[in-house]
Amino acid sequence: MISNFYSGFCLKDEKELFKEYLIENDFTVSGFSYGAIKAFESVLNNDTRVDLLQLFSPAFFQTQEKKFKRTQVMYFKKDANTYCDTFLKNVIFPKKIDISKYFNLGTASQLEELLNYEWNKQELQQLVNKGTKIEVYLGAKDKIINASEAKEFFKDFATVYFFNNDGHIL
Repeated sequence: MISNFYSGFCLKDEKELFKEYLIENDFTVSGFSYGAIKAFESVLNNDTRVDLLQLFSPAFFQTQEKKFKRTQVMYFKKDANTYCDTFLKNVIFPKKIDISKYFNLGTASQLEELLNYEWNKQELQQLVNKGTKIEVYLGAKDKIINASEAKEFFKDFATVYFFNNDGHIL
């Protein structure tokens, strides 16, 4: 059985933050940020019927330079707690919400995986051809990813919802 919601990096059980947009049924899979990668991969690599794949602020770093990615991992390895404090402040921007109850310290290997993940257009098309509808939710004020670049990348395969006044957490 496929999990229906996949959590973001350094988070767990945060799906209630997306309840305004989240579709919950047996044929929908969703994920937030790093969890969007995991949701996508689970649907792509599983024969279970999925009608809708919801990607909330998918981790999209393939346009970032290798130096940026190495530096992020280096700072995480140097002091994971300080890195995560800064990271989570950027995740909630521009909102002022307490997400401490969802905190779950991530690992350097998870961070490396999400920073180096390459979204593949052929695989996205493969899901569309299978009949899976893809929705991507992005906030224009996102401090984690470049939402405009992500919007351009996903627009040919998904319905993209772009919120001008929201950040990584919509």
